[in-house]
Amino acid sequence: MNVTIAYAAGSDIGCNRENNEDSAYAGPWLIAVADGMGGYAGGEVASSTVIDTLRRYDAEVPAEQLVETLGRAVTQAHQTLRGVIEQHPELDRMGTTLTAMLWSGDHVALAHIGDSRGYLLRDGELFQMTQDHTMDKLLGPEGGASPRLSHMLFRVLDGNDDREPDLTPRTAKLGDRYLLCSDGLTGPVGPEALYDVLTSEPDRRNVVQRLIELARDAGGPDNITCVVADVVDTPVPMPPIAVGAVAAPRSN
Repeated sequence: MNVTIAYAAGSDIGCNRENNEDSAYAGPWLIAVADGMGGYAGGEVASSTVIDTLRRYDAEVPAEQLVETLGRAVTQAHQTLRGVIEQHPELDRMGTTLTAMLWSGDHVALAHIGDSRGYLLRDGELFQMTQDHTMDKLLGPEGGASPRLSHMLFRVLDGNDDREPDLTPRTAKLGDRYLLCSDGLTGPVGPEALYDVLTSEPDRRNVVQRLIELARDAGGPDNITCVVADVVDTPVPMPPIAVGAVAAPRSN
Protein backbone atom coordinates (compact mmCIF):
# COMPACT_ATOMS: atom_id res chain seq x y z
CA MET A 1 0.00 0.00 0.00
CA ASN A 2 1.32 3.45 -0.93
CA VAL A 3 0.77 5.31 2.33
CA THR A 4 2.84 7.75 4.35
CA ILE A 5 2.59 9.65 7.63
CA ALA A 6 1.80 13.22 8.58
CA TYR A 7 2.91 14.18 12.07
CA ALA A 8 3.06 16.71 14.88
CA ALA A 9 5.08 16.82 18.10
CA GLY A 10 5.23 18.88 21.25
CA SER A 11 6.93 18.94 24.63
CA ASP A 12 6.23 20.91 27.81
CA ILE A 13 8.17 21.21 31.04
CA GLY A 14 5.02 20.60 33.10
CA CYS A 15 4.04 22.35 36.30
CA ASN A 16 6.53 21.01 38.85
CA ARG A 17 9.86 20.45 37.07
CA GLU A 18 12.75 22.90 36.67
CA ASN A 19 13.99 21.42 33.40
CA ASN A 20 12.75 19.26 30.55
CA GLU A 21 14.32 15.79 30.45
CA ASP A 22 12.13 14.56 27.59
CA SER A 23 13.15 14.53 23.93
CA ALA A 24 11.16 13.63 20.82
CA TYR A 25 11.54 13.53 17.07
CA ALA A 26 9.14 13.18 14.14
CA GLY A 27 10.16 12.85 10.51
CA PRO A 28 8.97 11.25 7.26
CA TRP A 29 10.00 7.72 8.28
CA LEU A 30 10.78 7.88 12.01
CA ILE A 31 8.94 9.00 15.13
CA ALA A 32 10.38 8.63 18.64
CA VAL A 33 9.92 9.73 22.26
CA ALA A 34 12.51 9.43 25.06
CA ASP A 35 12.01 10.30 28.73
CA GLY A 36 15.34 10.90 30.45
CA MET A 37 16.20 10.34 34.09
CA GLY A 38 19.19 10.82 36.32
CA GLY A 39 18.79 14.16 38.03
CA TYR A 40 19.51 17.64 36.81
CA ALA A 41 21.32 17.59 33.43
CA GLY A 42 21.60 13.80 33.37
CA GLY A 43 18.12 13.12 32.04
CA GLU A 44 18.44 15.84 29.44
CA VAL A 45 21.72 14.40 28.21
CA ALA A 46 20.39 10.84 28.11
CA SER A 47 17.22 11.53 26.15
CA SER A 48 18.83 14.00 23.75
CA THR A 49 21.80 11.69 23.10
CA VAL A 50 19.52 8.78 22.20
CA ILE A 51 17.13 10.81 20.04
CA ASP A 52 20.00 12.66 18.33
CA THR A 53 21.53 9.31 17.37
CA LEU A 54 18.25 7.73 16.34
CA ARG A 55 17.18 10.60 14.08
CA ARG A 56 20.05 9.75 11.71
CA TYR A 57 18.01 6.70 10.73
CA ASP A 58 15.12 8.79 9.45
CA ALA A 59 15.45 7.47 5.90
CA GLU A 60 13.68 5.10 3.55
CA VAL A 61 14.40 1.46 4.35
CA PRO A 62 13.12 -1.68 2.56
CA ALA A 63 10.19 -3.14 4.45
CA GLU A 64 11.97 -6.43 5.12
CA GLN A 65 14.83 -4.56 6.83
CA LEU A 66 12.77 -2.34 9.14
CA VAL A 67 13.06 -4.34 12.36
CA GLU A 68 16.76 -5.03 11.87
CA THR A 69 17.46 -1.38 11.04
CA LEU A 70 15.55 -0.01 14.02
CA GLY A 71 17.20 -2.52 16.32
CA ARG A 72 20.60 -1.44 15.02
CA ALA A 73 19.67 2.20 15.56
CA VAL A 74 18.71 1.58 19.19
CA THR A 75 21.93 -0.37 19.76
CA GLN A 76 23.98 2.47 18.35
CA ALA A 77 22.11 5.00 20.46
CA HIS A 78 22.75 2.91 23.56
CA GLN A 79 26.44 2.58 22.74
CA THR A 80 26.68 6.33 22.22
CA LEU A 81 25.03 6.87 25.59
CA ARG A 82 27.53 4.48 27.18
CA GLY A 83 30.38 6.47 25.66
CA VAL A 84 29.02 9.70 27.13
CA ILE A 85 28.81 8.09 30.57
CA GLU A 86 32.39 6.83 30.30
CA GLN A 87 33.55 10.35 29.45
CA HIS A 88 31.44 11.92 32.21
CA PRO A 89 31.36 9.59 35.24
CA GLU A 90 29.27 12.13 37.14
CA LEU A 91 26.39 11.13 34.84
CA ASP A 92 26.65 7.41 35.56
CA ARG A 93 23.10 7.23 36.96
CA MET A 94 21.42 8.70 33.91
CA GLY A 95 19.24 6.75 31.53
CA THR A 96 16.22 7.08 29.28
CA THR A 97 13.14 5.33 28.06
CA LEU A 98 12.54 5.04 24.33
CA THR A 99 9.53 4.33 22.16
CA ALA A 100 10.13 4.60 18.42
CA MET A 101 8.56 3.61 15.10
CA LEU A 102 10.28 3.27 11.72
CA TRP A 103 8.06 3.26 8.61
CA SER A 104 8.10 1.91 5.06
CA GLY A 105 4.71 2.34 3.42
CA ASP A 106 2.27 0.25 5.44
CA HIS A 107 5.06 -1.69 7.16
CA VAL A 108 6.30 -0.50 10.56
CA ALA A 109 8.87 -1.53 13.14
CA LEU A 110 8.20 -0.66 16.78
CA ALA A 111 10.95 -0.42 19.43
CA HIS A 112 10.13 0.05 23.10
CA ILE A 113 11.99 0.13 26.40
CA GLY A 114 10.84 1.77 29.63
CA ASP A 115 7.45 3.33 30.39
CA SER A 116 6.89 5.79 27.61
CA ARG A 117 4.01 4.45 25.54
CA GLY A 118 2.74 3.86 22.04
CA TYR A 119 -0.97 3.90 21.20
CA LEU A 120 -2.88 3.08 18.03
CA LEU A 121 -6.29 4.52 17.19
CA ARG A 122 -7.84 2.31 14.51
CA ASP A 123 -11.45 2.07 13.36
CA GLY A 124 -12.68 3.95 16.41
CA GLU A 125 -10.80 1.82 18.97
CA LEU A 126 -7.72 2.77 20.99
CA PHE A 127 -5.05 0.13 21.61
CA GLN A 128 -1.92 0.37 23.76
CA MET A 129 0.85 -1.16 21.64
CA THR A 130 3.54 -1.21 24.34
CA GLN A 131 3.90 -2.70 27.79
CA ASP A 132 5.51 -0.66 30.56
CA HIS A 133 8.80 -2.07 31.81
CA THR A 134 7.91 -1.30 35.42
CA MET A 135 8.19 -3.53 38.46
CA ASP A 136 4.44 -3.84 38.94
CA LYS A 137 4.08 -5.23 35.40
CA LEU A 138 7.05 -7.56 35.95
CA LEU A 139 5.65 -9.01 39.18
CA GLY A 140 2.04 -9.04 38.03
CA PRO A 141 -1.02 -9.23 40.29
CA GLU A 142 0.11 -12.55 41.77
CA GLY A 143 3.33 -10.88 42.95
CA GLY A 144 1.51 -8.56 45.32
CA ALA A 145 3.01 -5.51 43.62
CA SER A 146 2.72 -2.24 45.51
CA PRO A 147 1.33 0.75 43.60
CA ARG A 148 4.64 2.55 44.06
CA LEU A 149 6.31 -0.10 41.89
CA SER A 150 4.48 1.39 38.89
CA HIS A 151 7.14 4.12 38.93
CA MET A 152 10.12 1.77 39.24
CA LEU A 153 11.66 0.80 35.88
CA PHE A 154 13.49 -2.49 35.47
CA ARG A 155 14.66 -1.85 31.90
CA VAL A 156 15.86 1.41 30.32
CA LEU A 157 18.74 2.56 28.13
CA ASP A 158 21.42 3.42 30.69
CA GLY A 159 24.73 2.19 29.30
CA ASN A 160 24.55 -1.19 31.01
CA ASP A 161 24.49 -4.59 29.33
CA ASP A 162 21.29 -6.53 28.62
CA ARG A 163 19.21 -3.49 27.75
CA GLU A 164 17.48 -4.82 24.67
CA PRO A 165 14.22 -3.14 23.61
CA ASP A 166 11.05 -4.94 22.63
CA LEU A 167 11.16 -5.03 18.82
CA THR A 168 8.08 -5.93 16.81
CA PRO A 169 6.88 -5.62 13.20
CA ARG A 170 3.47 -4.10 12.61
CA THR A 171 1.23 -3.30 9.66
CA ALA A 172 -0.22 0.19 9.30
CA LYS A 173 -3.61 0.96 7.79
CA LEU A 174 -4.88 4.05 6.02
CA GLY A 175 -6.66 6.18 8.60
CA ASP A 176 -4.61 4.95 11.56
CA ARG A 177 -3.57 7.52 14.15
CA TYR A 178 -0.55 6.80 16.35
CA LEU A 179 0.42 8.44 19.64
CA LEU A 180 3.86 8.11 21.24
CA CYS A 181 4.19 9.84 24.60
CA SER A 182 6.11 10.07 27.84
CA ASP A 183 4.51 9.10 31.14
CA GLY A 184 4.13 12.80 31.91
CA LEU A 185 1.02 12.50 29.75
CA THR A 186 -0.29 9.05 30.67
CA GLY A 187 0.31 9.53 34.41
CA PRO A 188 -2.25 12.31 34.91
CA VAL A 189 -4.39 11.66 31.80
CA GLY A 190 -6.33 8.41 31.51
CA PRO A 191 -7.07 6.39 28.36
CA GLU A 192 -10.66 7.68 28.12
CA ALA A 193 -9.43 11.28 27.86
CA LEU A 194 -6.75 10.25 25.35
CA TYR A 195 -9.42 8.58 23.26
CA ASP A 196 -11.72 11.59 23.38
CA VAL A 197 -9.01 13.95 22.11
CA LEU A 198 -7.64 11.57 19.48
CA THR A 199 -11.10 10.91 18.03
CA SER A 200 -12.60 14.41 18.24
CA GLU A 201 -9.78 16.58 16.88
CA PRO A 202 -8.80 16.08 13.22
CA ASP A 203 -5.81 18.46 13.30
CA ARG A 204 -2.88 16.55 14.79
CA ARG A 205 -1.21 19.78 15.95
CA ASN A 206 -4.29 20.61 17.97
CA VAL A 207 -4.25 17.07 19.36
CA VAL A 208 -0.73 17.57 20.70
CA GLN A 209 -1.61 20.94 22.19
CA ARG A 210 -4.80 19.65 23.80
CA LEU A 211 -3.11 16.59 25.32
CA ILE A 212 -0.42 18.78 26.88
CA GLU A 213 -3.10 21.11 28.23
CA LEU A 214 -4.96 18.17 29.80
CA ALA A 215 -1.81 16.97 31.55
CA ARG A 216 -1.08 20.46 32.87
CA ASP A 217 -4.70 20.90 34.00
CA ALA A 218 -4.32 17.65 35.96
CA GLY A 219 -1.29 19.03 37.81
CA GLY A 220 1.45 18.41 35.25
CA PRO A 221 3.72 16.62 37.73
CA ASP A 222 6.27 15.63 35.07
CA ASN A 223 7.51 16.74 31.67
CA ILE A 224 4.89 16.12 28.98
CA THR A 225 5.88 15.01 25.48
CA CYS A 226 3.92 13.47 22.63
CA VAL A 227 4.11 12.72 18.93
CA VAL A 228 0.98 12.15 16.85
CA ALA A 229 1.21 10.56 13.40
CA ASP A 230 -1.63 10.00 10.94
CA VAL A 231 -1.41 7.44 8.14
CA VAL A 232 -2.40 9.20 4.91
CA ASP A 233 -2.38 8.32 1.22
CA THR A 234 -1.09 11.67 -0.03
CA PRO A 235 2.42 12.83 0.95
CA VAL A 236 2.35 15.97 3.10
CA PRO A 237 5.56 18.02 2.68
CA MET A 238 6.75 18.51 6.25
CA PRO A 239 10.14 19.27 7.79
CA PRO A 240 11.38 17.02 10.60
CA ILE A 241 10.45 18.15 14.11
CA ALA A 242 12.60 17.88 17.25
CA VAL A 243 11.22 18.95 20.63
CA GLY A 244 12.27 18.91 24.26
CA ALA A 245 15.86 18.60 25.44
CA VAL A 246 17.17 17.52 22.03
CA ALA A 247 15.95 20.83 20.58
CA ALA A 248 17.43 22.99 23.34
CA PRO A 249 20.58 25.05 22.65
CA ARG A 250 23.73 23.16 23.61
CA SER A 251 26.61 24.71 25.51
CA ASN A 252 30.16 23.97 24.29
